[in-house]
Amino acid sequence: MSFSKWIGGALGWSFGGPIGAIIGLAIGSLIDSVSEGENSPFLGEGQRTQSRRSTSYRKQERPQTQSGDFEVSLLILASIVIKADGKQDQRELDFVRQQFVNMYGKERANHAFKLFKGINNQNNISIRQVCLQIKQMMDHPSRLQLIHFLFGIAKADGTVTEDEERQIYTMAGYLGISSRDYESIKAMFYNSSYNAHKILEIEKSASVDDIKKAYRTMAKKYHPDKVIHLGKEHQEGAEEKFRQVQAAYEQLQKERGF
Repeated sequence: MSFSKWIGGALGWSFGGPIGAIIGLAIGSLIDSVSEGENSPFLGEGQRTQSRRSTSYRKQERPQTQSGDFEVSLLILASIVIKADGKQDQRELDFVRQQFVNMYGKERANHAFKLFKGINNQNNISIRQVCLQIKQMMDHPSRLQLIHFLFGIAKADGTVTEDEERQIYTMAGYLGISSRDYESIKAMFYNSSYNAHKILEIEKSASVDDIKKAYRTMAKKYHPDKVIHLGKEHQEGAEEKFRQVQAAYEQLQKERGF
């Protein structure tokens, strides 16, 4: 599959709005062999598609997010998180690449990193505008999945710096992620005796009945089927969150003896 076919066929609503503008600049930085005014089927198709989908972005409340929409949203937010501490650690870049290889296979991952390179060279990306578009167009479970992946990137070099955590926190706010959901996902990447409670979004003083109720709620919220529309390539990340909810519950079962 060529890069042009991948970018043309993988995306839905993300071809419009501020994300579409970022994609357009990234593609423009990759295509340097096309002379001005030359008739290129890919460029022409991309322009028509962007115009059509931009209209869709304005009119529709929340069309279903395609795998490519999630993919591009993740690439943009990942590029911001990686640069949050003023440097780009190779381990973080390798983590992103490996995760994309695991999810999409080498060919699609290579296409994604061509686009990532163009995105990563942009220094004036508006976090607020990008996140507000994602919030409007992407369902809540998929947005939770984005935050989980971003913490994974930040932790790839062994630790989540304050700058990285602050950046993800800012993104979560713009994405409409509640503070309880944010702290639940964050707790999955830190070692603390209080983490099991945070993951289940309960206080240390919670009763056994409260713990059981919280587990049912969180298991439903983080169930992999919630992001099944993104394709099987995203099930592993969703299953990881689900396993951590189960592990938190089992830890409290042992501690409380129920």
